[in-house]
Amino acid sequence: MFASLSERNYRVWFAGGLVSNVGTWMQRIAQDWLVLTQLTDHSGTATGIVTGLQFLPILLLSPYAGLVADRMSKLKMLKITQAASGVLALLLGILVLTNVAELWHVYVIAGLLGVVAAFDGPPRQALVNDLVPHRLVPNAVSLNATSFNAARLAGPGIAGILIALIGTGWLFLLNAASYVAVIIALSAMKEKSFYGSQQRVPRSKGQVRAGVRYVLGSPTLVMIFVVAFVVGTFGLNFQIYNAVMTTTVFHQGPEAYGFVGTIMAIGTLGGALLAARRQGSRIKYAVGGALLFGVFAIAAAYSPQFWLFALLLIPTGLASITFLNSANVTVQMNVEPAYRGRVMALYMMVLQGGTPIGAPLMGWVAETFGARASLALGGGLSLLAALWAIFYWSRHHRGELGGRLRLYRAQLRERVLLHRGDDEDGEPEARAA
Repeated sequence: MFASLSERNYRVWFAGGLVSNVGTWMQRIAQDWLVLTQLTDHSGTATGIVTGLQFLPILLLSPYAGLVADRMSKLKMLKITQAASGVLALLLGILVLTNVAELWHVYVIAGLLGVVAAFDGPPRQALVNDLVPHRLVPNAVSLNATSFNAARLAGPGIAGILIALIGTGWLFLLNAASYVAVIIALSAMKEKSFYGSQQRVPRSKGQVRAGVRYVLGSPTLVMIFVVAFVVGTFGLNFQIYNAVMTTTVFHQGPEAYGFVGTIMAIGTLGGALLAARRQGSRIKYAVGGALLFGVFAIAAAYSPQFWLFALLLIPTGLASITFLNSANVTVQMNVEPAYRGRVMALYMMVLQGGTPIGAPLMGWVAETFGARASLALGGGLSLLAALWAIFYWSRHHRGELGGRLRLYRAQLRERVLLHRGDDEDGEPEARAA
C-alpha cells in the first residue's frame, strides 16, 4: 500500500503536499462560506460562479500549459505556481480581515487562481512518473490521492470550527503559509535521481495539435476523457451541492457544512487507500466508479434526514475517488513520456475545464428547482456517462471479445472430446491426467 514512500524524492513530495492540501481545503470551505453567507444572501449562483472562475482558465490554457510542462523543468514550474498561489491566498486574507472584501474581489482572485492552476496541474501530474520507478506509478498516483483526501478529511472539519471561532480571513492566511511547505519540499528534491528520461521536448510547430491527435488515436483515452468531462462538469460539484443541501434543505450552520465535507472524505480516503493496493487494469474500476458515483449521488439527493444524507456521502466519496484515481492511472500508463505533459493537460482540461459551465449551471438549478434536483441531475448525468462507456468499450472491443470467446469455446470443445475419448478407451490413467 505504501511502497512508493520507499523513494526519498516521493516521501518529500508527499509530506509537503499533505500540508499544502490541508490549507487548500480550508481555503475552499472558507471561500464558499464567505460568498454564501457574508457577501451574498445564500446565492448558489454566486458560489457556482466563483467555482467556475477557478476552472475557466484550465479550459482555455491547459493545452499550452501542458506543452510548457513538456519543454521546461517540472520542479521549476511548480515552484513558480506554488509561490503565486500563496501570494493570492495572502491577498484574499488581507482583504477579508480589513473588511474591504467585495464579491468582485473574490471573482478576480478566483480567476487568477485558475490561471495558476492551469499551469500547475500538468507538471504536478507528470512529476509522479519521475519520482518512482514505472512499476510503482499506479501506487504513487493512489498515494497522491490519499494525501489529497486525508487533507480533505481534516481540512473541512478544521475550517468549519475556525470559521465559527475566528472567521474566514485567518483561514486564507493559514493557507498562504502552507505553500511554504511545498516550496521547501520541491527545493529538497534531487532531480539527478529522477527516473525516466529528463529530455525536454524541442520547440516545433503543431505540438498542441499533435497531443490532441495522440489522444484521439487511442480508444481507451477517448473513453476516459468523455466520462471524465461529464463527471467533472456536472457530478463533482460538491462544494456547491454540500453548501446548498446543508443550508437550504437541512437548515444547518457552518459546523455542519464542515462536517459533511469531512464525512465525505472518509469515503474518498478509504477509496484512495484501496486503490494503492490494487493491481492490474484500472479501466473497469474507472467505469464502475463513475456508475456507482451516479447511483449514490442520486440516493443522497433524496435523503429525508441530514444524518442519512451525510452517511450516503461516504460511498459517494469512495466511488468518486475510485473513478478519479483509476482514470488518472489509466491515462498515465497509456501515454509515451514525450507526450505526457500535453496529454495530462488535456485530461485536466476535460476533467476540470467544464466546471465553468457546470458549476454555475448546477448552482442555478439549485436556486430554481431546489438543491435536491441539482444533486440528482449531476448524479444522473454521471450514471448515463458510465453506461455509455460500457456500450462504447464493448462495441470497440467486440472483435477482441469475440476472439476470446471463440478461443474459450474451442478449448472447451477439445476438453469434451478428450474426455469422451478417455471414456471410450476406458483408460483411467488418461482420465487422471
